[in-house]
Order: sequence, then structure tokens, then C-alpha cells
Amino acid sequence: MISFIGAGPGDVDLITVKGRRLLEEADVIIYAGSLVDARHMDSAKEGAEIYNSATMHLDDVLDVMKKSAEAGKNLVRLHTGDPSVYGAIQEQMDALDEWGIDYEVIPGVSSFSAAAASLKREFTLPGVSQTVILTRRAGRTPVPEGESIDKLAAHGASMAIFLSAGQLEALVEDLKKGYTDDTLVAVVYKATWADEIVVRSTLKDVVKDMEGRDIYKHAQILVGDFLDSDYEKSKLYDKHFSTEYRKAER
Repeated sequence: MISFIGAGPGDVDLITVKGRRLLEEADVIIYAGSLVDARHMDSAKEGAEIYNSATMHLDDVLDVMKKSAEAGKNLVRLHTGDPSVYGAIQEQMDALDEWGIDYEVIPGVSSFSAAAASLKREFTLPGVSQTVILTRRAGRTPVPEGESIDKLAAHGASMAIFLSAGQLEALVEDLKKGYTDDTLVAVVYKATWADEIVVRSTLKDVVKDMEGRDIYKHAQILVGDFLDSDYEKSKLYDKHFSTEYRKAER
């Protein structure tokens, strides 16, 4: 069996219990070494074959998967965060489907939720925003025309921006087409890692506040009023609001 597993955002304890168990049992492990903490390999059993996909291309990865499946070995493909978000797993799964090889996907904690946890903020505050946009700015990998940052910013929703810290000045100019200069911004570098850095700012000041920090990757950029604003209390716990489990108090 091949298991795609989300290793979580950084802290090795944020892998799921199921993910850790499968990692411990795996005969073969292919891990995204450019992003996944190598300490996860401490969980590998003695004799496990370990490959770092940072030095491999797609055909290399698929070749290891196919040979492992043919040999009846259990293989873990360890991705960072949650593999469904910028994990490039669809092309791997499609190849396995074509070959008739069984696999499963084990979700993980994404860096966008880890960044919110580091900031102790909730993306979906009642009366502020009930929408979270996960996106990235176009770079070497393009984005569809309708998903440009300036178009998405027009919604005023809570936004988590991946893979864009190296284009901060251009990103801010795009965001200003939808948000005001005073809109709050947080840059969270390596959320949950030991060397995590958090920079809180506004669209007006974030470029200046980031100067000299040498942060160009491994960073989440969170944007929106959810970072600090007045909000409405949740109806879920409002004693004057009925649910299927309790009646409203008079």
C-alpha cells in the first residue's frame, strides 16, 4: 500500500497519530526534504529505504513507488502540511490509478492553520469574515487569470497567501487594490518550527517591517480584519439561541 501523508507544518508532533503509525511501519519512505523536518525519519524502522524527493523529479518518485508496490512493500510519501494544498500529489495519484496501484491519503495540519494558531486568531469571525481564501501570487508557476491577487482581494475575505514572501512588494500592491492601507497583515515564517518568526503589520508598513529579515520562503502571509477587530459573538454558544441540543433561555 502507498500512503500519502501530511507531515504537518513543522513541529514533528503535529503529524497525525495515524500518519506517525504508518511512517513507523513503512518499508519505504519518500519525504519532501526541502520542507519536511528530517527528524520525522527518526520514526522509520530499521532497514527502511529512505528517499529525499528534493533531489528527485516526478519520474524518479513514481519509479520508486511502482517498484515498491510490485515488491509488496508499504511505502509512505511524506509531504509537508496537508498534501491537498500545494502538495503536487494529483499527478502522482493519477499515475498510480493508471497502473492500478492502491493508495490512500492521510490529511495533515496545513501551514495556514498553523499560522493562525501561532497568532491565536480565528479566520472566520462572525460579522467580520466567513470566508478564507487560500492562494498564491503567480511566479514560476502561473495562476489562472481569474485568480489574480487583486481580483481575490476585492472580496475582503480572510486570506492566507502561500509561496509569495519573495514577491512581497508586488504582492502588497496587488492587495491594495482590494484592501485598505490599514488592513492588518501577519507574516509567519516557519509556523510551529523552533525558529518561527512572526511579524505583525499593515499593508502600508509590512514591506518596511520585513526589511533585513531575509525571509523569502517558508512563510505564510495572512491578511484581513480577522487579525484584530470587533466581532459578533457566535450563535453556537449564545444562551438566547436555540439549537437541536438545547433550548434558548428567556
